Amino acid sequence: MPSEHPRSYYVASAQPIATFDEANGEINADVGIVGGGYTGISAALNLAERGYRVVLLEANRLAWGASGRNGGQINTGWRKGPDYLIKAFGLARARLLFDLAEEGRALLRDRVKRHEIACDLRSGSLLVGHRASETDWMKREVEALARDFGYDKQRFIPRSELGNHVGSDIYHAGILDKGAGHLHPLNYALGLAEAARRAGAIIFERSAVVAVEDSGARVTLRTAKAIVKVDHALLACNGYLGGLYPKIAGKILPISNFIIATEPLSEAEAKTLIPGDVCVCDTRYVVNYFRLSADRRMLWGGGEKYTPTPPRDIPSFVRPHMLKAFPALSQRRIEFGWSGMLAVTMNRLPHLGRSGRIFFAHGYSGQGVAITGLAGKVIAEAISGTAERLDVLSAIPHQTFPGGTLLRNPLMVLAMVYYSLRDRL
Repeated sequence: MPSEHPRSYYVASAQPIATFDEANGEINADVGIVGGGYTGISAALNLAERGYRVVLLEANRLAWGASGRNGGQINTGWRKGPDYLIKAFGLARARLLFDLAEEGRALLRDRVKRHEIACDLRSGSLLVGHRASETDWMKREVEALARDFGYDKQRFIPRSELGNHVGSDIYHAGILDKGAGHLHPLNYALGLAEAARRAGAIIFERSAVVAVEDSGARVTLRTAKAIVKVDHALLACNGYLGGLYPKIAGKILPISNFIIATEPLSEAEAKTLIPGDVCVCDTRYVVNYFRLSADRRMLWGGGEKYTPTPPRDIPSFVRPHMLKAFPALSQRRIEFGWSGMLAVTMNRLPHLGRSGRIFFAHGYSGQGVAITGLAGKVIAEAISGTAERLDVLSAIPHQTFPGGTLLRNPLMVLAMVYYSLRDRL
């Protein structure tokens, strides 16, 4: 059965959430998009602005998945840093990839301004090291981004200055990034969807696609009540792809994500915790990430869970991780706790490409807030006949998870247990 948005702080503080009809009957269009998250909505907006007749099919409600539940962090570059990119692709191609990621962030900010999306967009991020041994690496990271990519918006923060930026003594160094930022993820998605609707995109909710068929001439998307025939299709399901298109499913691993939100804090307390109101992420393999909401709640994401079912009590599951950094919050109520699925790839870089008339984009590995907008844009370009930039991204090599979709979860569990143990040492 189609689901409503799960209870979360984002839903409780959302702008009015529009509803859309369920797809019925036979529908013809130029492009059919499966998935109503950032990627699908972004592509729908781009294509509609280019004059295409676009139909978007969402199984539940728009931004029901990761796009409406994530940490809201807008990070720099890709999940992999400059050293990895240069070693894997060479300096010229690494620079091109970095510039594409930067374009994704610029596109996000432009859309928020142009479409007047009220999503609490703010600037600044802080990466904090949980090991003393990471200090030298963090210095090199800042230097490499400036030297090799011309990115000068980051500054290394030694431990002696870290207290000016985060009110916790468990971290050893930091990277302050003025080019990064954070936002209310659900409100951003809803604003994008309204912009796509105004541009002419046709949006359907509660319309789960159960079959995708490429005849070579056209693509047919089947739901319980509709048959949608299109010239091109985009699969934008990310962690919720399931078995819809097995050809690409083995390239990603869906993993669970957990976030809690405290009661509102006083202005003085909030400034003590994160004085600059930036978003924060640590360097653990099993990442902790946190920020303040517009009404000064601590939003904390973290916790380890290696099975697809969430814990019965998410606040109790996540809260201990928050209290390790901020013990003073032990007296604050946790008013919301929710979970969701994202998708990671083996190399933590997104998997984009095409198979015949079917395009796909997924596996953002925690970097999806801005990169999804770029993905939607380059896929729209490719459908319009200019595929050079999609070719750059689709040329990133991707391995299938060992054992494919059958064994990827138990094998990943072993890997996650290993790395989470390293986090604790």
